[in-house]
Amino acid sequence: MLLAVDVGNSHTVLATFDGDRRVGSWRVTTQPGATADELLFLWRGLLRDAEVTGVAACSTVPALLPALRQLLDSLAVPVTLIGPGVRTGVPLHVDNPREVGADRVVTALAAHERYGRRPDGSGRPVVVVDFGTSTNVDAVGPAGQFLGGALAPGVEVSLDALATRAAQLRSVELTVPAQAIGKNTVAALQSGLVLGFAGLVDGLVDRIAGELVAQFGAAPVVVATGGLHRLVADSCRSISERDPDLTVHGLRLAFERHQGGTAQR
Repeated sequence: MLLAVDVGNSHTVLATFDGDRRVGSWRVTTQPGATADELLFLWRGLLRDAEVTGVAACSTVPALLPALRQLLDSLAVPVTLIGPGVRTGVPLHVDNPREVGADRVVTALAAHERYGRRPDGSGRPVVVVDFGTSTNVDAVGPAGQFLGGALAPGVEVSLDALATRAAQLRSVELTVPAQAIGKNTVAALQSGLVLGFAGLVDGLVDRIAGELVAQFGAAPVVVATGGLHRLVADSCRSISERDPDLTVHGLRLAFERHQGGTAQR
């Protein structure tokens, strides 16, 4: 059984796979100061008696990488830690490939394999909207190439900033408002954050899709993922698919390619 671990700025997602079928999934708060022993204790508590035969991991938290590497080095199973220099099979068509986060690379890999391949074997572009600590809108070409994208603050980050910087505003429950015109402070914040971010996403997707059509002659499939996608995606007009497991599926695919030695980058 493969264990896929996506260490994000706010949350860490762990998922187990039997072949290409996800059989378990957990979301926990990321602790940047955790030691390798603490990580191992957490993983064992979640996995219980599951027999892990391989691990694929990525991290966007530099402070946690030494502990994560130490833990992975101690395991007696094949391990793939996605990062610069690790082959994933995803061509990075950007100015500086080393700047691209490992999570964005493996998410692009899964997006192409799950949504970018037509039944006849031809490819089509995909736009991935990842709702997390940041809101990422990334473009994937019809051959699976990562083309770049747009990065914006996440919904929760924006709420925290408002509550911190605006004396008369406060943190509120993030939920979809009944209408755009808020009749009180709470409703107005919910409208601005949830519906506002939906408008931001729709605007970015529209521009990125236009560029993809101009370049490849085909409209992209637009896929939502990330921990906050359920909050915002339903208010977006541009999103056609929802796949909360996209990144861990990408880790599974990267593991298979890396361990099989077939990836080209």
